[in-house]
Amino acid sequence: MRLGMLFSGGKDSVYACHRAQAHHEVACLLTLSPKNTESYMFHTPNIRHTPLMAEVMGIPHVMWPTSGIEEEELSDLDGAIAWCAGEYGLDGIVTGAIASVYQATRVQRICHAQGLWCFNPLWQADQVAYLRALVNEGFDVIISGVFAYPLDEAWLGRRLDSAAVDRLVELRSRYGINPSGEGGELETFVLDAPCYRAPLVVEEASRTYHAYAGVYRIDRLGVGTR
Repeated sequence: MRLGMLFSGGKDSVYACHRAQAHHEVACLLTLSPKNTESYMFHTPNIRHTPLMAEVMGIPHVMWPTSGIEEEELSDLDGAIAWCAGEYGLDGIVTGAIASVYQATRVQRICHAQGLWCFNPLWQADQVAYLRALVNEGFDVIISGVFAYPLDEAWLGRRLDSAAVDRLVELRSRYGINPSGEGGELETFVLDAPCYRAPLVVEEASRTYHAYAGVYRIDRLGVGTR
């Protein structure tokens, strides 16, 4: 099947794309770029770098603007999916949804109305096992945003390695945070993955942080070599 991938540049969309490619053709990556950084539906930290990510993945990329205003952004998503389906001959859409019913049901409704399959390869996955799979399968993931206590500034730019996963599991046990960030606790960016032709390299970055909310902004991103 020819599928379009809803693509943010975070770990969930990259891993879901990798999973989809095992059995299907991912014909395009679709990134919704919200004007509102508090978007209910769409990831925002470092989203401007998704075209370069698509380049190293060797997949056509579509950047589609959206207001980022609740419910209005669904109309934007509907139009973006319809355009991609026509342009690339899509049979379905892939999402990186794990546990967010809000996101999953809205994308499913849009796909159903357009006669498209909605594929959610990570849906209801064990989140700790999933994080460990990312590490074990060679995904180079960094934390690009934190938005909950007790995630402090030291997490910004930190690699999601085995030690980081262990710490997130501990914080879940002590504070009830969602270790994969499904509650909005954190955002991520993927520098390398099995589906990349070359790794990405952070050349310049900056941090902003206040009261357990912060962003690791990648100011300049380059392509490395293996």
